[in-house]
Amino acid sequence: MISRKHMVNTFTATLLLTSWTITVGFSAEPIEIGNRLELFVDDHLIGEMKGDVRQQLMQPEPQDVVFVTDQPWEGNTSGYYTYFQDGDLYRMIYRGWQHDTLQKATHKEVTCYAESKDGVHWTKPNLGLFEWNGSKENNIVWLGPGTHNFTAFRDDNPATPAASRYKAFGGGGGGLLPFESPDCIHWKLIQDKPVITNGAFDSQNLAFWDTDRGEYRAYWRYFGDGVRAIRTATSKDFINWENEADLTYTEGTPNEHLYTNAIQKYFRAPQLFIGFPTRFEPKSQQVEPVLMTSRDGTKFHRYAEAVVPRTAPKDRNHNRSNYMAWGMFQLPGKPNEISVYATENYYEPSPGRVRRFVYRIDGFVALRGGVDGGRVTTKPLRYQGGRLLVNYVVRGGGTLSIEALNEQGGVIGKSQPLSGDAIDAPVAWTQDPKFSEGVVQLRFTLKDADVFSIRFD
Repeated sequence: MISRKHMVNTFTATLLLTSWTITVGFSAEPIEIGNRLELFVDDHLIGEMKGDVRQQLMQPEPQDVVFVTDQPWEGNTSGYYTYFQDGDLYRMIYRGWQHDTLQKATHKEVTCYAESKDGVHWTKPNLGLFEWNGSKENNIVWLGPGTHNFTAFRDDNPATPAASRYKAFGGGGGGLLPFESPDCIHWKLIQDKPVITNGAFDSQNLAFWDTDRGEYRAYWRYFGDGVRAIRTATSKDFINWENEADLTYTEGTPNEHLYTNAIQKYFRAPQLFIGFPTRFEPKSQQVEPVLMTSRDGTKFHRYAEAVVPRTAPKDRNHNRSNYMAWGMFQLPGKPNEISVYATENYYEPSPGRVRRFVYRIDGFVALRGGVDGGRVTTKPLRYQGGRLLVNYVVRGGGTLSIEALNEQGGVIGKSQPLSGDAIDAPVAWTQDPKFSEGVVQLRFTLKDADVFSIRFD
């Protein structure tokens, strides 16, 4: 359960919803949700909000440091960490690098590999692939072009041969170079000609196989409207990219420098793109990650407040010292939380570090009823399933109840009061709506309570 001190009020975000009302009746085209999980991270499901209720950005809880770059080939400017799960193993690809007190590089950049069985304790295996200062006892996996920002992923395209199961982008030669590997350790260039060239690639540029859409999706940095910004494209083969487009944002989103993007599909709800772009302040050279979400991969809703502020522990208020790594996990033995990772202590005399942070499952944004209470009514939802499951928290003295409405707006179901803290909890009804399939609106009445996600089961 996330403590109240780590919850952030998003009054400066575009979804300022206290005492604010939008109404969408059943004349609107129903939103097809079937029995998939839906989160309240944007206004996609929201039809009407009344009273003391808003969408509340949440911050993950800081945990322990899980990784320190203290080897001679690593250092205080190691970075661009990539995390992904591969069966029972967790893999990490990252850059090793070191700078002196004048911020001058003291050795060349290298691409390194680490792994973990639990996502918390990481090992750096001696791979014996590349020599460093006369020894091959290190975890270096690449020393060629692209080491500055080599960013890898497991390719789950069913047409991918075993020899290409892992792929990567590395910036170099005027664009993004494509790489492949059979084991995430032995890498080679697919071709020495960049496959994406329209951009400014001094960042963590990434790609992944979108299982939900059956295509590769890439995100990389460019300069537009005077700021560091993000572009995207899709591909069927990882080599030929099309549908190139600049990311756009909901009305009212400020034009800010975004250094990295950390965009991925949310593993529990693959219709959602979740990104943690790093906001960059050119004067101070300081950074902090924010949250943005999308339904189509191109237009995003971006929240204003940081998800990991520079005041979070520890040493995050230095030059480029607070990036979110790319990747999130539901770790073994921790079914009710999501682990994400963020860097700290960049450019400092001691080695760089990575700290784990924890979200409640689905807990990026909450529908929050304040002390005076309010109501949220969804748009018409076309659903399938006999039970409604809800992820929620009711704090001491708070209340939460749910009503189901038919196509005429009449109440066809009333829940018993919900209490406590539950994830995927089936709703008990005093007036049973007899769910099976069809179209329904849900009306939440909540006071000092949060609702994170719903699904029909």
